[in-house]
Amino acid sequence: MRALPIALCTALAVSGCSNFLPAAGPTASAVASGADVATDQGLLARYEIIDVNAAVVEALRGRPLDSLLASFGDRRPSVEPVIGVGDTVAVTIYEASTGGLFSGSLSVDRFSSGSKSATIPPQIVTRDGAITVPYAGRIQVAGKRVQDVQAQIEQELAGKAIEPQVIVTVVQPTSTAVTVTGEVTAGARLPLSTKGDRLLDVVASAGGVRAPVSETFVRLSRGSTTATVPLTAIVSNPRENIFLRPGDTLTLVRDPQTFLAVGALGAQSEIPFAAEGITLAQALAKARGLSDLQADPAGVFLFRFEPASVVRRIRPNSPLLSSNFVPVVYRINMRDPNSLFVSQAFRMRNRDLVYVSNAPFTEVQKVLGVFSTITAPVSAGASVYSGVR
Repeated sequence: MRALPIALCTALAVSGCSNFLPAAGPTASAVASGADVATDQGLLARYEIIDVNAAVVEALRGRPLDSLLASFGDRRPSVEPVIGVGDTVAVTIYEASTGGLFSGSLSVDRFSSGSKSATIPPQIVTRDGAITVPYAGRIQVAGKRVQDVQAQIEQELAGKAIEPQVIVTVVQPTSTAVTVTGEVTAGARLPLSTKGDRLLDVVASAGGVRAPVSETFVRLSRGSTTATVPLTAIVSNPRENIFLRPGDTLTLVRDPQTFLAVGALGAQSEIPFAAEGITLAQALAKARGLSDLQADPAGVFLFRFEPASVVRRIRPNSPLLSSNFVPVVYRINMRDPNSLFVSQAFRMRNRDLVYVSNAPFTEVQKVLGVFSTITAPVSAGASVYSGVR
């Protein structure tokens, strides 16, 4: 009978050497004590540990998100677009009567007249910003409105043609086009209309998205500025559906939202959100909850890099605020019934890591298992020896 107490005492003594035992990760006490590391200059902070409560959840609601409106504004297009280099322009010239430069002679048939107009073949506006019109020479069109170009050509042909009237048509408005690529049905360069086109208008013109909306991100590049936002943010907030500008590059990227579940959980893997956004409670449910035989309910942690502006609201004196992003470990005590409400309001972010540590008694079980493995042959030998005697 004295063997059991001796075994327990030995197990408790050996449990102090837990660093040598197999484990899925650090214990709850190791995570708490590892926030600071001792150096010659004192303690060096490595990450912030924040206990999740209602105040923390409320502070996280103000987490800054990428915004197209904040990055580019919502500048409406000009009412009258101008011709640009690379556009294809057609010119049609009408005269008041036949027999002129651009009109045919009177037909022999007295009931019909000759043509009173001529269309110049479409021309691409060259790098010098001009096109060629017979008898008018090189006409500068780049940066000008269509009606201004028409008036200029009419002025150049005055006295040469018979009361000329000119119509200028931009056949292919390349200079006012945007480039759409990525997860769209038909990527292309699409010209913007005169009334102006918003982002979702252009996506629809490209055939719509191929990936699920919840997994699609919109990356807009304009000049030297690029911003990326979830497509769901644009769909749910009309203010983010901004007007596009000529020369914009719109790329739709598929990026499934996932989180990592490790430790004493029912499922340990990379798990997709499979929705627009999920809470910590939903994430734990997707990971099949805490393991009854292993998990420490007071050792539920979420590892994330937070913007310094968010951490400043929660920990204004944190020594890690000098960086743009701060490593943060959120700690949730699932033994507290209130944590069930808090976990339903705590929003998950892409690439979050949820870790659940082993319960302290699990380490004792491991030691007992090792101890029984070592002592089993001895006990068997003692039994044999006793039987011989």
